[in-house]
Amino acid sequence: MNPAKRYEMFVRFRAANPKPETELEYTTPFELLIAVLLSAQATDVGVNKATRKLYPVANTPQAILDLGEEELKTYIQTIGLYKTKAKNVIATCKMLVELHGGEVPRDRESLEALPGVGRKTANVVMNTAFGEPTMAVDTHIFRVSNRTGLAPGKNVDIVEQKLLKFVPKEFLQDAHHWLILHGRYTCKARKPECWNCMQLDLCDYRSKTPMPDNVGA
Repeated sequence: MNPAKRYEMFVRFRAANPKPETELEYTTPFELLIAVLLSAQATDVGVNKATRKLYPVANTPQAILDLGEEELKTYIQTIGLYKTKAKNVIATCKMLVELHGGEVPRDRESLEALPGVGRKTANVVMNTAFGEPTMAVDTHIFRVSNRTGLAPGKNVDIVEQKLLKFVPKEFLQDAHHWLILHGRYTCKARKPECWNCMQLDLCDYRSKTPMPDNVGA
């Protein structure tokens, strides 16, 4: 995919969705951090169902510490790996209180030092909560980047670096939201809806899928 096609791809994304947002529900950087931490190997829908009950009760590091690990589990037990996630959330809250005055740090090093927080989670928080032009490469972005030819790479680190290099600067702030949504709803893993894709003529994917017979019937 050449620079002109990449630019046009993001022009189309912006025209269709000028202000893309994460589908995780949050009102503060801390709520976003916890939601992203809980979202590993879980759906945003499932995380939102849990946090809708948790956040009215405890939505600060100290409040969750006061809640305690066992009580926290009762709120997130519908989420995969909830026991491990509960431990990480409690440990993260403790570090936030002891080292950061209960606030979510803005820098990558401090974020990645928090239990359960890897590079992808740090990138999401830096981008969505603090407006940094980072690229959080999840399975959707990895797939879309490789399938379309936008930024092919053998692992998420390579794809991240290529996206930061190839995506025009004016689109970097919103790019990862557009790509996640595109991978989630159009460029799906098993059956991409190529026939319903705004990027069809720009995409390098050779095995484009035709419109199913039952669509529009």
